[in-house]
Amino acid sequence: MSRNQGKKQVQVVKQRTAEVTRGTKETQITVSVNLDGTGAVKLETGMPFLEHMLEQVARHGLVDLTIKAKGDLEVDAHHTVEDIGIVLGQALVKALGDKKGIRRYGHAYVPLDEALSRVVIDFSGRPGLEYRVEFPRARVAQFDVDLIHEFFHGFCNHAQVTLHIDNLRGNNSHHVAETIFKAFGRALRMGLEHDPRMGGVIPSSKGTL
Repeated sequence: MSRNQGKKQVQVVKQRTAEVTRGTKETQITVSVNLDGTGAVKLETGMPFLEHMLEQVARHGLVDLTIKAKGDLEVDAHHTVEDIGIVLGQALVKALGDKKGIRRYGHAYVPLDEALSRVVIDFSGRPGLEYRVEFPRARVAQFDVDLIHEFFHGFCNHAQVTLHIDNLRGNNSHHVAETIFKAFGRALRMGLEHDPRMGGVIPSSKGTL
């Protein structure tokens, strides 16, 4: 009997990783992702509340996420938040590759006390954002909640995904934001998962996404 006979063959799945850097006159941003991670994070953005939200995406999406961003925060946070969304989207596309065998669609409802949000994602190859969120107040700490829309708008355009975000209820702006980002992480995780029944097939009747 040969040494290898009787031993189980273990299939090694290559992790989907990428790093993207974007530099403009307004921002310098580097994003690294591992779509098959454990939720590890290393975030340096100069915006504690945004980092708290991005950590929710990583933890609930089981995506390892490293972001180093330096922007013109002395003007305001708009350019930096939007560009982080852009570069995260670009990194996701690069890491995901040809999309063979993924579930493609993901969805999640997440509550936090009185707040409840729903996020649905389609790795369609077509960018589109439907955003139905009203915040009870304009800021959480020093963070302008209007910028959450800008983050997701930048992400969708460059990740080439269709994304529906609906806050169904909530009267605490922190809770509303946190349910959105947690649900986004959960939806990402579902859509990015390999479906064993798909094999190596692209999940589209067109044969491409």
